[in-house]
Amino acid sequence: MNAETLAAAYISAWNETDPARRRTLVEKTFSGAISYVDPVMAGDGRDGMDALISGVHQKFPGFRFNLLPGANGYGKHIRFSWELGPAGGEAPIQGSDVGVIEDGRFARIIGFLDRVPA
Repeated sequence: MNAETLAAAYISAWNETDPARRRTLVEKTFSGAISYVDPVMAGDGRDGMDALISGVHQKFPGFRFNLLPGANGYGKHIRFSWELGPAGGEAPIQGSDVGVIEDGRFARIIGFLDRVPA
């Protein structure tokens, strides 16, 4: 398991704005039984993940996720941090996610918001 590669695939799925391309990335990155939860949203299954990602793009148009250095993992667990902000600008939102990998895909994810605007 390469934590950086898996985290980069995760970020790519979250950054994709084209619905058809995003769905392809969701299929490759998340298991069919994916379970996601963070302080402001939750979703299950690939349809749920696709809807969550679409919702972020609607709420924050033009924002992009950026993977921060230091993704790591052990066994089937992975931990990484990211930031979200306007393309080319300062990111007002930062978070960390912990995932469980099964068969090379994310099966469960717990997200934490480390920095959010007031």
